[in-house]
Amino acid sequence: MAVYNGERYLREAVESILAQTYPDFEVIIIDDGSSDASAGMLEEFARRDDRVRLVRQENIGLTRTLNKAIELSGGELLARMDADDIAMPDRLRRQVEFMQQHPRVVLLGGAYELIDGRGRLLTRITPPLDDQPLQELALAGRTPICHPLAMMRRDAVLKTGGYDESLKVAQDLDLWLRLGEVGELACLPDVLLKYRQHEESVSEAKQALQVQNMRLACERAWKRRGISGTFDGDAGWRPGGDRHSRHQYALRYGWWAFNSGQRRTAMAYGLKAIATAPMRADGWKLIMCALFKDKDARRVASRLRA
Repeated sequence: MAVYNGERYLREAVESILAQTYPDFEVIIIDDGSSDASAGMLEEFARRDDRVRLVRQENIGLTRTLNKAIELSGGELLARMDADDIAMPDRLRRQVEFMQQHPRVVLLGGAYELIDGRGRLLTRITPPLDDQPLQELALAGRTPICHPLAMMRRDAVLKTGGYDESLKVAQDLDLWLRLGEVGELACLPDVLLKYRQHEESVSEAKQALQVQNMRLACERAWKRRGISGTFDGDAGWRPGGDRHSRHQYALRYGWWAFNSGQRRTAMAYGLKAIATAPMRADGWKLIMCALFKDKDARRVASRLRA
């Protein structure tokens, strides 16, 4: 786990790892130059639990920090975790058992829930389970394995050279593609992580860099594998800084929540959509659908969105 000014969600994230039903692991946490209360929280965890190995450093960025954590690790398996997500209690147990039973798999993910900044459920995502469809998605730029849910074989990661430190973003997709060239990818059908989606805006420049690096990773993989490919990646699920983008993402989060049966959350995002574009009908439609209590509400929503 790399931590940079993560105090808001850090305690919940670390505690979800320390509470795992699989006990035999080391938690390597690198504080990448945090200036908030993260350092104090991490020192508390390190004093409380001898499985926590804490390293503090000047800020060098996520990609270099992850490679440093790999160098410090001693286990055969590497599990990623972010400072704002929540691991389900049996995440490590389920993943370790699968990796032990499937020696050809070098990278393992799973299903996960998307939650918002308040921890409210938005939707559940279940990627394909087998190697071929996962490889196809990765080669198209779709990043099929959630980064903080990944478990990898350390020898395979070292064989492929680890994370590419020239990439500040999309370093996960690039590594997944290279791992897919030395072994198989897989996912478990179980929900193993609550993956937090922040509502803060992402700059257009950062979104453009994300897509640029994803395309670069795919083009490199196509060349290495001697194939032609079609890029279909995008910048993810967070809004840009403009009003239209905030409106669209409020609607997306709202419909996700609605279709997950979370009507209160859907209403909250309907109100956000109305606040950004009060004269547009789609925010009001989301609110009205969220008010329905009958079983036909989702079909009504589907027709309205169509």
